[in-house]
Amino acid sequence: MIQQKCAICESNNYEVVYKENFDIKKINSRVFSARRLPDRVHYRMVRCKNCNLVFSDPILEYDKIEKLYAKSFTSYDKHLENLKETYGYYLKLLPCHPRPDRGSREKQLDSRFHGNDNPTLLEIGCGNGFFLEEAKRQGYDIYGVEPGKPSVDKARPDIKKNIKNDIFKAKMFKKNSFDVICCFQTFDHIPNPNAILAECYKILRKGGLILFLNHDIGAWQNKLMGEKSPIIDIEHTYLFNKKTMRKIFEKHGFKVLEVKSSFNIHHLSYWLHLFPIPNFLKIPLIKFLDKTGIGKIKLKLNPGNLVLIAEK
Repeated sequence: MIQQKCAICESNNYEVVYKENFDIKKINSRVFSARRLPDRVHYRMVRCKNCNLVFSDPILEYDKIEKLYAKSFTSYDKHLENLKETYGYYLKLLPCHPRPDRGSREKQLDSRFHGNDNPTLLEIGCGNGFFLEEAKRQGYDIYGVEPGKPSVDKARPDIKKNIKNDIFKAKMFKKNSFDVICCFQTFDHIPNPNAILAECYKILRKGGLILFLNHDIGAWQNKLMGEKSPIIDIEHTYLFNKKTMRKIFEKHGFKVLEVKSSFNIHHLSYWLHLFPIPNFLKIPLIKFLDKTGIGKIKLKLNPGNLVLIAEK
């Protein structure tokens, strides 16, 4: 186990929020897999007294975390279309997209991306590439990075060829390579967010855009549920609110254009999946809802997440 510091002020002046509740011998790749049923396993969670940033401390060594993610898998096949719809919506919100008062999409793309017919987009933590499919449909030249080999193997062939099966790291791409960098529900999994943002700044072109969506520890839903919130999880090494997200991006020279609460589109059965009730009740109830068809009802809700748009 290694000690962590506040990623904003880099101090260790903190207060304990929640004590750790896991057995290190039982930690495996399943625990680090996306969209599993929440099991309430987490490190000790602390809050910086200077910045109010919440983070895990201590955590597993970085190389051990990398190995666990390399073997991890995704279990969101049933949710792909909903996720694609949600993330695709936010991609269209970027300032390079058309609005009635902003002129044509082509003019905006020319202005923002220096006349590139197909601006380049990188997704960090792209899973099986479902969002990259949507970005490609919207006209981007797409690239992705994903550590989980089982996820990459599921990617569509035309998407898979542009995915690097690895942890996102320095010198993976040339400087000024991308017009847009996206990261969905991955930033709070990263044990060294400063290194990630420093590299993002290098590989993003001037005027390029950042689109990050992740959990909001300051959302009322997460405050209400406290330690029972599904975001209090061993995968999450840092948990940001709107203010701390702004601070860490500004620390690395980005101009934050917008940071706000975000919505997700999911079926009723998946919203129940996130609800803090015991699995012995949750699992049969989800099966019942799915069997009756009620579980397939789509709901657009704010689950306690945030979205940030920033510019280099």
